[in-house]
Amino acid sequence: MDVKLITSESVTEGHPDKVCDQISDGILDEILKKDPEGHVAVESFVTNGLVVVGGEVRTSCYVQVDELVRKILKGIGYNGAESGFDCDSVGIVSALHAQSAEIAQGIDEGRGDFKEQGAGDQGLMYGFASNETKELMPLPIMLAHKLTARLAAVRHQKILPYLKPDGKSQVTVEYQDGQAKRVETVVIAACHSDQVKLTKVRADILNKVIKPILGKLLDKKTKIYINSTGAFTYGGPAADTGLTGRKIIVDTYGGAARHGGGCFSGKDASKVDRSGAYMARYVAKNVVAAGLAAKCELQVAYAIGVAKPVGIYINTYSTNKFSEDKILKAIEKVFDFRPKAIINQLGLKKPIFLKTAAYGHFGREGFSWEKTDKVAALKKAVK
Repeated sequence: MDVKLITSESVTEGHPDKVCDQISDGILDEILKKDPEGHVAVESFVTNGLVVVGGEVRTSCYVQVDELVRKILKGIGYNGAESGFDCDSVGIVSALHAQSAEIAQGIDEGRGDFKEQGAGDQGLMYGFASNETKELMPLPIMLAHKLTARLAAVRHQKILPYLKPDGKSQVTVEYQDGQAKRVETVVIAACHSDQVKLTKVRADILNKVIKPILGKLLDKKTKIYINSTGAFTYGGPAADTGLTGRKIIVDTYGGAARHGGGCFSGKDASKVDRSGAYMARYVAKNVVAAGLAAKCELQVAYAIGVAKPVGIYINTYSTNKFSEDKILKAIEKVFDFRPKAIINQLGLKKPIFLKTAAYGHFGREGFSWEKTDKVAALKKAVK
């Protein structure tokens, strides 16, 4: 019997890096609400008592950055001295400037060396899907996200009111002959009030967070670690510096698939780091949903200013029902990978991005790149 242990992690919305992702995507959304043609590449940095926002913007509108940042922090739960990072008193520095005209000419139609809208940057992006879950996602990352989402829910709903916004999860799943059988290890870090004993925190998280999510995947041999340093009452940006784009594996497939290296948050869809990765997920998910393969990883690569990809690569891990060459030809027939076509197909000029910035960009309902509306077209194209 072939036994493998595969691990993925997730972080809550109050983790410092995720705070930054939400600030960056919140600014993007606010600009897109007023100016759908706006271009944004915003990074954020948080530390004790300070938020710094910087980056490049091209827009016809004005955004009140400090008000927006405070609103996002309050929604997360950083709204009082006891939280360790008070939305009302934190200092905010905004250092946004104009987008480079040389980048602009590469993504504007009719400018630069090519008439079509080109990619906003060079790079390679990956999309992935697997039939091991109903979301067509790897099981370990889905479990990890569900645990962190549950940590947030029991805090917001006052089920465990002593919890603070910062938290993390990690799940190790045991696979036997390629099939997920059980959870080998679960790790939870949950910041909490220093007025509550660790013994209570551990018991509450086991009963109110871990068991409701993992259920029958737990057994007597499962290792469970909750706040395993022995103390976690000081967290969030007050204790740990955060940066936009530092949780790219959490954002995608938990390590079950490769990653091109570019982050998503704070970037409008002209940046193929984001739109190309969303398109690759959309394609991979439809391939699996169509039954062409049980697992599909797709790589797409671009040159800055050029519309058509410089390369597309597919890997079905020997689960394909048709040759990979035939599947790739069907993909190229059904899907258009040019940036403008991706933006139009997936509706990426809408202010939809803040809600992507915590608990994963993939495997969640409500996003256009999660639709399986190309199944029939793919099935027809491989015949």
